[in-house]
Amino acid sequence: MPINIPNDLPAYSVLEKENVFLMTEQRAKTQDIRALKIVIVNLMPKKIETETQILRVLGNTPLQVDIELVQMSTHTSKNTPQEHLLKFYKTFDDIKENYYDGMIITGAPVEQIDFEQVDYWNELCGIMEWSKTHVFSVFHICWGAQAGLYYHYNIQKHLLSKKMFGIYNHRITMVNHPLLRGFDEEFFAPHSRHTTVYAKDIEKCENLDVLAISNEAGVYLIADKECRQIFVTGHSEYDRYTLHNEYQRDLSQKLNIDMPYNYYNSDDITIRPSIKWRSHANLLYQNWLNYFVYQKTPFNIENIKISL
Repeated sequence: MPINIPNDLPAYSVLEKENVFLMTEQRAKTQDIRALKIVIVNLMPKKIETETQILRVLGNTPLQVDIELVQMSTHTSKNTPQEHLLKFYKTFDDIKENYYDGMIITGAPVEQIDFEQVDYWNELCGIMEWSKTHVFSVFHICWGAQAGLYYHYNIQKHLLSKKMFGIYNHRITMVNHPLLRGFDEEFFAPHSRHTTVYAKDIEKCENLDVLAISNEAGVYLIADKECRQIFVTGHSEYDRYTLHNEYQRDLSQKLNIDMPYNYYNSDDITIRPSIKWRSHANLLYQNWLNYFVYQKTPFNIENIKISL
């Protein structure tokens, strides 16, 4: 899928070198089609890194995607240059009159804080409520998934005894679900979090299905019956060195952190980690965009309200 992003977005040069299918704004204007409109609510502190990771996995299907980036107006980002935010990001007030085929809500390093104590919680709740009438399908990642499950279904998160950190094996639990088409029966995905949600709580909600689970990492992939809301508790979008960089950061801060599980070859941090989750990540986002965004969103996007 050619992704239409600003030519001078830092991710552009990185992904172009990786041969990810990109489209300049000028070329996109000449395409006589209705591109999918995807808004990314980026809650991660290192926004440029997260943009690149998510755009990488969005660039693997055969339709055009227009991307908009949103930040919280009630939170000041300390790890991304202000000039980047001013140039490439919008706020909720800028987009609230718009309609979108899909939305991605990223993770955030705040899972050890009560939801209501997060400084932008009220703003995020407003976005999640707005998404019910202005976005056809919402894809929640890690803390974003926990936040969505709590807001929409009152499902609580629970503190783990130690950080869930590494590459974990998962198995699918609904073999014929469209979101899982092409999946192997078992697959790998990264996790990096201090909290979890329980399968028993999700199973009490008649409108939710658990689609994939891990013996070690717990529930991984959850969706409502129509896949208007999808929740992923891990980070399939992570690149090769994301866990390594997090590990080095935690060590430098003298935190009690285990080496990332099943990540370094022979547990040797001097050997380049192998990527064993990318095909799953690409397929997950491809299936979401194809079966639950492109195939189902009304051509006239404002008719999202009618289709609810």
